Amino acid sequence: MNLAIGLFLALFVASVPIAALLGILAFVFATAFSPLPLIRALGQVSWDTGNDFLLVAVPLYILMGEILLRSGIAARTYEGLANWLTWLPGGLMHSNIGVSALFAATCGSSVATAATVGTVALPQRERYGYNERLFLGSIAAGGTLGILIPPSINLILYGFITETSVPKLYLAAMVPGIALALLFALTIAIACAIRPRWGGTTRSVDWRTRITSLRYLLPPLFLFLLVVGSIYAGLATPTESAALGVIGALFLAILYRTLSLAVLAAAIENTMRVTGMAMLIVVASFFLNFVLSTLGVSQALVAYITQLHLPPILLMIALIVVYLALGCVMDPMAMMVTTVPVVGPLVASLGYDLVWFGILMVVLSETAMIHPPFGINLFVVQTVRHQGSLNDVIIGAAPFILTLLAMIALLLAWPDIALWLPAHVKGSF
Repeated sequence: MNLAIGLFLALFVASVPIAALLGILAFVFATAFSPLPLIRALGQVSWDTGNDFLLVAVPLYILMGEILLRSGIAARTYEGLANWLTWLPGGLMHSNIGVSALFAATCGSSVATAATVGTVALPQRERYGYNERLFLGSIAAGGTLGILIPPSINLILYGFITETSVPKLYLAAMVPGIALALLFALTIAIACAIRPRWGGTTRSVDWRTRITSLRYLLPPLFLFLLVVGSIYAGLATPTESAALGVIGALFLAILYRTLSLAVLAAAIENTMRVTGMAMLIVVASFFLNFVLSTLGVSQALVAYITQLHLPPILLMIALIVVYLALGCVMDPMAMMVTTVPVVGPLVASLGYDLVWFGILMVVLSETAMIHPPFGINLFVVQTVRHQGSLNDVIIGAAPFILTLLAMIALLLAWPDIALWLPAHVKGSF
């Protein structure tokens, strides 16, 4: 195990891409420690991993988000929600969170959510005099909701890895997702109550404008009902609902007359790029896990930790600390697909529900997305911003990291925040 950690750190410091890093680790261990030619199983592991029907949902959800991003639907949604939230302390920063939550309910990707909201929102910051750092932080934090609020690509991958029901995971994520969005809004309100000038100039919006702008909120609601509603109505599997979402996004783009060959080509190209990257990481991590399981490393680790006879709550807190540390140096998706195959059985052996742990895992991944130095949403917002220092985004995101840590503590203290809804919704999932 020490050799594995040392080799991992050496390759990571050398800036080896995470998929290649995992593949090298698997090859070294298969060659050095097994009398069997485990490398010959790579083809079968790759086929079994990539051939799962559930994973077809990943490129479909990415494509749906790309179409919404490039067709201008998100910009209209931002305008509509902003008209309803400007009276709150923090004004448009609440729109950043609200639109992120709505967009998260249609695309399943944090990066796409942060990029979309950032592109639409940033021109408004200087116009209304908002505190730049807090405004940037609200975009980065709001973007993290993309991997928690259903449909979520990360929850699909977690369900695939742990063989946990994706519909149950989606149900479990709804209450924490809404709660986290409200906690983000509360963070903004408290900050602007302490420093009123951070909240910028209040926009005056009449009720007629507000009522009229409700039509801009219908597209994300329509897609959410189409995608998630079709699952719980028993009309579609998660993969089939993702296909319905793509059709719905295309219909909306046609309806708004923003669909063109250029838009469609750009959406498909980026979908292929992101999907290829994600699947390469998944295949490499599954092969590494196959090698470690064959060598007995995973089982030995679980047995060793179990023999410590520590209270489960202490082991879980230690695990959370490890994940927070890993989030400083690893991509959240890579962190999840690399560790969950080993950690999942351990968590189950401690008596924790794997559905609950899936939600905790995603919230930990959200924290990693805005935690320096590797927080990907920090870089996304800075890229969209096109000026200034990355430190402004990092400082602005700091209060929201505390909010995410509070959410982790709440899930640890009251697991029913995630488990209550799956336990009370009837269905064959």
